[in-house]
Amino acid sequence: MNHILCIAWRNLWRNPRRTLITVVAIGLNVAVLIASYGLMEGILEHFLSSATNIVVGEVQIHSPKFLVDRSVYRDLEAPDDILSRLKRWNLPAVARSYGFGLVAHGTKSAGALFWGVDPVAERSVFDLAGNVLEGSFLSPVPQGGIVLGKKLARTLNVSVGDEIIVVVQAADGSLGNELYHVRGILKNVGDRIDREAAILHREDFKTLFVSGGRIHEIAVNTRGKVPLERLKEMAARAAPGAEIKTWRDLLPSLSDMMNFFDASMWLMGMIFFIAAALGVMNTMLMSTFERIREFGILKALGATPWRILLDVAAEAWVLGLISTLAGILIGLPLTYYLQVAGLDLSMFASGDVSVAGVALDPIWRAALAPKTVAVPVVVMWVVCLLASLYPAAIAARLDPVKAMVRT
Repeated sequence: MNHILCIAWRNLWRNPRRTLITVVAIGLNVAVLIASYGLMEGILEHFLSSATNIVVGEVQIHSPKFLVDRSVYRDLEAPDDILSRLKRWNLPAVARSYGFGLVAHGTKSAGALFWGVDPVAERSVFDLAGNVLEGSFLSPVPQGGIVLGKKLARTLNVSVGDEIIVVVQAADGSLGNELYHVRGILKNVGDRIDREAAILHREDFKTLFVSGGRIHEIAVNTRGKVPLERLKEMAARAAPGAEIKTWRDLLPSLSDMMNFFDASMWLMGMIFFIAAALGVMNTMLMSTFERIREFGILKALGATPWRILLDVAAEAWVLGLISTLAGILIGLPLTYYLQVAGLDLSMFASGDVSVAGVALDPIWRAALAPKTVAVPVVVMWVVCLLASLYPAAIAARLDPVKAMVRT
């Protein structure tokens, strides 16, 4: 096999200018593919992280029909047992309570969705506590503080330290009202949270809504350590009779968009691979027609059609190998730069940017992963081999007598 590769290498450099042009073209092709795949991988990771790690989680457990009206009375049965089972299976989870109400500051007022959370658990399982624009997240002990979504805070014209009035319909039918100090204002983390989230310590929530410790949601987040379908199955076993939703069920627009990006990556790759295949085929055809007489002599000396086909295919593969190495040398530093510095898209959109309800970082960063390099390289090798089959078949089927007299 080594001598076939040596012959292929030598034949490639019979016409160095043509070989170099092909190597540069395919190498740039591979470099662009590596960088493009890195950017696509980066935005998919960003979407997934924003969708699951901040608030939503990979799987949520609710009482049936809770998501239809978010009624304070549709709480989970035996939530402590569910949390104990999840903990026993090493599945990080948090419990949350929800209720609607009114918040007011000065002459401004707005409707809000109140969350009752355990700040310690939220910090350990989700990244919401790290997405505070002003002030800080809730303290581990209830201190009468509240954290507001960014747009809700803007609507109320409040800042950190301001006092707001809260009025809600409590679970026992009474009217609950209380004063809270704004402890923090969230960054842009999603349309709905920005507009209506008012987050309280779960003990403050329990007092305000007279909820008796009702739990409406258990969100599970393993940060990708457990496959989604497996996680859904385990959540269903932990909470029999409850409604189990994955993040793809909860955020269908985002799920569709990620599938679209995934398909776009392959479509773009196909265009680049077809272009590379045409380049390789053109090079190998020219090389084959220049060496018709040589192939005729080889066949007259006893070379089989398979041996000639193997020679041409080996030549194409070596050409692909050199080209992909050049592409890696260009593509890796380029992708690393895009991973560190990213592309600043803020010039195309002013203010906060959300896609499918999920906040989007205006700095688009690539993600350098083994598959972003391996896929373009391996597929390009296969493309080079396939593109060589036609010229190889022409050479293999030559009549040695006619080929040797051809000028």
